[in-house]
Amino acid sequence: MRVAALISGGKDSCYNMMQCIAAGHQIVALANLRPAENQVGSDELDSYMYQTVGHHAIDLYAEAMALPLYRQAIRGRSLDTGRVYTKCEGDEVEDLYELLKLVKEKEEVEGISVGAILSDYQRVRVENVCKRLNLQPLAYLWRRNQKDLLREMIASNLQAIIIKVAAIGLDPDKHLGKTLDQMEPYLLELSEKYGVHVCGEGGEYETFTLDCPLFKKKIIVDSSEVVIHSADAFAPVAYLHFLELHLEDKANKSKIHSDFIES
Repeated sequence: MRVAALISGGKDSCYNMMQCIAAGHQIVALANLRPAENQVGSDELDSYMYQTVGHHAIDLYAEAMALPLYRQAIRGRSLDTGRVYTKCEGDEVEDLYELLKLVKEKEEVEGISVGAILSDYQRVRVENVCKRLNLQPLAYLWRRNQKDLLREMIASNLQAIIIKVAAIGLDPDKHLGKTLDQMEPYLLELSEKYGVHVCGEGGEYETFTLDCPLFKKKIIVDSSEVVIHSADAFAPVAYLHFLELHLEDKANKSKIHSDFIES
């Protein structure tokens, strides 16, 4: 199928794209929802649906993949928060509908790559939008064992860094900017101690992908700053705000699209 990938910049949406390719699909476009223009000063948007931390770097992400990127602003809010979603004017889910409607018209896609692992809230809403648009959601990570998934992502040469922390045991000064492979032993430890989801599915942390086998170029972070969102003594919430980034050629381009780990 011709597939458009919903991306946040994070590891899950990226790894699901890799699974789509491994299953024989073709990624032809990327889609992303970002904060509205009057909110661009803030990376962190109060959304039940979308990761917005790191949204400034999404254009580079698309350039690294050499794919068209469709972006629209999140104008709605989380209005219908029930277990079953019904079309609701002014809800942020309708922003997703408008975005995917546009992508379908422009790129003639049949499927949507979705990096959901555990959130029924997100799954129900993405499936609602896809059904209304006659699109097939492709969620290869859904309900996978998170420890296995994290191990697979690292082994697949997906290079992602922690860009937001929001859980007990995660320290902004120590852990922001660290790679998944650097963090894996500690995340497993936190999982044993406090029940932290090792893939961050409880909102414990968020990531940004700097490189993976699908990228034709890799993203380099030249400078960034730590922004404290909530100075909680036990579980501070903080994120990295990218100041300067650039793309760099990869040493071995011939390996792109190869050696995928199938789910």
